[in-house]
Amino acid sequence: MERKAGKTGNIIRLVETNLEGDKPVKAAIRRIPGVGFMFSNAISKISGLGDKKLSSLSQEELDKLAEIIQNPQKFSLPIWMLNRRKDLIQGTDKHVSASALDFAKRTDLNMMKKLRLYKGIRHAAGLPVRGQRTRGSFRKGKTVGVSRSKQQPAKAKKK
Repeated sequence: MERKAGKTGNIIRLVETNLEGDKPVKAAIRRIPGVGFMFSNAISKISGLGDKKLSSLSQEELDKLAEIIQNPQKFSLPIWMLNRRKDLIQGTDKHVSASALDFAKRTDLNMMKKLRLYKGIRHAAGLPVRGQRTRGSFRKGKTVGVSRSKQQPAKAKKK
């Protein structure tokens, strides 16, 4: 974990994300992709660091916080709090955060497209995936207008 001094306070890098050191731990870690409100509350209770400011934590506490975020199963977090239950490829329950979350979403979409699943076809076509009606909605950016021919110079008048 790195610490950088800024104008308004410390910026602390935790799990591939720059976090504001002025905020309490519970609020600051919500800026990490894959960590929401419930997950941040659970992490702050497990670590016992909820009301402390992020900049006041020692290096050991920051390391422990990163370990809890990356491996919550080791710290007896309930399985329903994980964001990747019954992973399609490995079949395990895990929690992904930061760039691993973006990669997991992208690979899931590519797999759906490759297997020609209904959701994959809809994603590839840029249409709504979850059953919304398309008659009046989802029309933005889809039109292909008529191309206008180039203006020709005016013909010379006969005298």
